[in-house]
Amino acid sequence: MPDAFIFDHVRTPRGRGRADGALHAATPVHLAATVLGALRERAGLDTARVDDVVMGIVMPVGEQGQCLPRIAALHAGYAQEVAGVQVNRFCGSGLEAVNMAAAKVMAGQADLVVAGGCESMSRVPILSDGGAWSTDPAVAFGTCFVPQGISADLIATKWGYGRPALDAFAVESHRRAARAWAEGRFARSIVPVRDHVGEVMLDRDETVRAGCTVDDLARLKPAFAAMGADAGFDDIARLRYPQVGEIAHVHHAGNSSGIVDGAAALLIGTREAGAAAGLAPRARIRAFAEVGSEPTIMLTAPAFAAEKALRRAGMTAADIDLYEVNEAFAAVALRFMEALALDPEAVNVNGGAIAMGHPLGATGAMILGTVLDELERTGKATALATLCIGAGMGVATIIERV
Repeated sequence: MPDAFIFDHVRTPRGRGRADGALHAATPVHLAATVLGALRERAGLDTARVDDVVMGIVMPVGEQGQCLPRIAALHAGYAQEVAGVQVNRFCGSGLEAVNMAAAKVMAGQADLVVAGGCESMSRVPILSDGGAWSTDPAVAFGTCFVPQGISADLIATKWGYGRPALDAFAVESHRRAARAWAEGRFARSIVPVRDHVGEVMLDRDETVRAGCTVDDLARLKPAFAAMGADAGFDDIARLRYPQVGEIAHVHHAGNSSGIVDGAAALLIGTREAGAAAGLAPRARIRAFAEVGSEPTIMLTAPAFAAEKALRRAGMTAADIDLYEVNEAFAAVALRFMEALALDPEAVNVNGGAIAMGHPLGATGAMILGTVLDELERTGKATALATLCIGAGMGVATIIERV
């Protein structure tokens, strides 16, 4: 079975996902074409060598519909022989796209694949796609559906993560992200987004707050308390977890992931295809895994996905030098680190989605690229990236620096 290698990766900065955000005027196709074009130019790539473009898109409707990866590839000037497909595994879509691309390469059914993701949350808002899980009462009640914020507060209540610990984690995310920007740790991989006349719209992540403090966050009101009480979601959560008693609502906008716009892309292929294109591999994809978990608490699956991927790689948690877990909510990261008994200094060393935001379909590809850069910067060898996913799922990928 051929190995799948990562030859390069790029991402856009993450822009605030609102009408006044710096990337609001950039269409999803423009964001995706920006990273596709940059990947081609950096690699000097003859795009006719690329078999497919696989991109995660969580709201594949409106401007993000109609098989955006294929249209974006054409818009970016890729050869017409290059196919495209979009995938949706909720928040794990960008990493799932990488895993699908790697699987095609490892199965001998593709030589070079571009994988990544795109999400313009300012233009195509979250939940634009509807869906029975949250909108059909029979389905919602039968699966004990609650919104993710309730799930995050349920995790915090069940494992005893109080507001001070969550806010401290959030402040550290901003501190690490600000340090990474100040030290140029993202410089190699960031591609500025430009408008139609070439003017830079955004060249750095827009939501990082270097001076954020625990006192600042303490002033924010819990975001999900009214939803839990007035809409009855706390009661639904207690149907599954009666032992928790009253749910402590401790998450808010400051210790949860930000809504942002952005895109990312990685070039993945066989060693032979890379050599033919004049490319040197940067990392090998050693293993990946997806799991389902209990759908009401929903956000605990990163640990299970990581453990499954580690088993497939014949590794243990101690064999991994660096971890990236998506900071959907602070409790998600705290639970992940506790479940795997990890050193916090090895997890999200350059900050995460609490500081920089979570462009749903792109985040998985972004954090895998970020941790690859960090492996190279520090001379370390192995890394694992993972994300929690709606409806109780998790995805994880292990890479080894070449």
